[in-house]
Parts: sequence; C-alpha cells; structure tokens
Amino acid sequence: MNAKIISTGAYLPKKILTNFDLEKMVDTSDEWITQRTGIKIRHIVEDGESTSDLAYKAALDALKGSDLSPSDIELIVVATVTPDQPLPATALFVQEKLGAYNAFGFDINAACSGFMYALSVANAYIKAGMVKNALVIGSEVLSKIVDWTDRTTCVLFGDGAACVLLEAVEDENKGIISMVMHSDGRYTDLMRVPAPGSAKPCSEEVIEGREIYIKMKGNETFKMAVRSIASVSKEALDLVNMDFNDVDLMVSHQANKRIIESVAKRAGIDEDRVIVTIDKHANTSAASIPLALDWAYKSGRIKEGDVILLNSFGASLTWAAGVVRW
Repeated sequence: MNAKIISTGAYLPKKILTNFDLEKMVDTSDEWITQRTGIKIRHIVEDGESTSDLAYKAALDALKGSDLSPSDIELIVVATVTPDQPLPATALFVQEKLGAYNAFGFDINAACSGFMYALSVANAYIKAGMVKNALVIGSEVLSKIVDWTDRTTCVLFGDGAACVLLEAVEDENKGIISMVMHSDGRYTDLMRVPAPGSAKPCSEEVIEGREIYIKMKGNETFKMAVRSIASVSKEALDLVNMDFNDVDLMVSHQANKRIIESVAKRAGIDEDRVIVTIDKHANTSAASIPLALDWAYKSGRIKEGDVILLNSFGASLTWAAGVVRW
C-alpha cells in the first residue's frame, strides 16, 4: 500500500501584522525585511485562539475536499512546537473538536521539519496496513514564543495551520514514494526556546531573562540550511531513481526566500518550478510546507501525475525530504 494525498486544508488567523506595523514596534523596515527574507505579512492569533483551534479548522477544510467524515479518520498526527498544553497532546484536542473518536492521535516535535516527520510516520502506518487513512497536521502559534522586542527574530514568524489527508492506495506509483529524515543533536544551540522545561522549570528568573522566547543564530542556520536541504533532496530522489530534472514542483519549508532560491539554484530547478508563499504568512514552522502545498494545489499549480519534491530544515538540527507523485 502507498499513502496518497487525497485533499489538503489550511487556516490562517484573520489578524494580519505587516512589515509596516513592525516598523512601529522595533527598529526595522519593510525594505530590510523584504530584501532579507521575502516576508511581507504574518498572521497572528486573537486572544484565546490556540494551536488546536487552528489545526481543527485546517482539518475541516481538508475533510471538505474528500468523501471522508470525522468518524472515518483512523489517525491524527499533529506536528507543532507550540502545543496547547505540555500534556495532553494537541492531537487529542483536535480529535475532540472534530468528533473523530475512531482515531488515535499524538504530537511530533521536530521544529520546522515537524510536518515532514509527521508525514513519514503516517506514511509508515499506512504502508504497514495498520490504518487506511490519516490526517497529518502542522499547526503553530509562534507569536506566543516570539520576543517582540528582538528585531532579529520577531520579524520572521507567524501563526497558521495546514494539513493533508492521506489514504491508502494500491498503486505503487502514486502518493508518497520516498522519504528521508536526518537530525544532529550537536547543533542544539542554533535555534531553541531554553525554557520552561524539565531542565529549566518556569521561574521568575527564567521569565525575566526572556528565556521563554525563540533564540536563534541566524547566519549559521542559513548556511547549514542550504547545504542540508540540497543534500537530503538528492537522497530522496536517488531512492526512486530520479533526479532534479524529474521534479515538476519543489515545495520547501518557507523560512527565508533566499534559502529557497539558493537550494533551487544548487539543484538546477527553474524558478517556475518552485513554490514560494513566505510573503503571505512568514515562517510558520511545522505549518509552512502544508500551507505552501495547499496553496499550490488549490491555485492549480499541481496536476495529476506531477512529481512534487518536499524538503525542510528545522531547528537544532533536523532536515528531511520526500518525493510525492500526485
């Protein structure tokens, strides 16, 4: 059995924060942000809006594009670094909101590669015959862990959710045909949120030291991202005897437009075969690939039989790639 994407779904909060809004908050400019990242706007949740709320709305959108109902769903995997609570898993809140009580669910944290990791797990369950379908969701409320006084990081991130609905098919040439994942714990200081956690529980000192917010070494991360994404993409294509010329569309983690362009240049993939949506929602971590995929599918950029290359790079340090035949 192969896992085929039968529909996609997405949800972005209504509130929009533009680069011009950020000019009033920190020492930055629309020109600086646009040139260095490609970002123009980011969506921000309203008070009381949680990661599971966004995930639920994205899942409903995906279900609308299929013949399945919530009671048909067998597996829910949520990729996130911003769960509703430390426990239980955000997937269980999504399950309850959907009424998908015949499913089982859990969360995955692999930072910006989270969606790819979640996709690989759901794919494995389907290939093993343990489930016939799965909702794979990337959902983030990064605005809650962004330091809005730090101009080097606050301009980069936004909130949002998107997902794919997978279903088992017997056609070995359709669906997810290869996936490769990597991680390297030697680089945990490249990007992290130091607290709260078991190593450093919540305290007044932790809060006053602003350790509850994202810390990132931008230049080092950029360099490693380009090399790692290009390398793992080749690995994924090699597994199915393909090369970059066989790729109809590349859908990358939307962290920085310059990273995406650099990877495409290394791979020899033309601009018209690359999906870029970072200008519309900024870096939404685990939600960014499914958001870009949803936009590409619904705007008619993806056709039946197309070969889609998915690739990502995540904090401290994860990277992954997959090949999908639509």
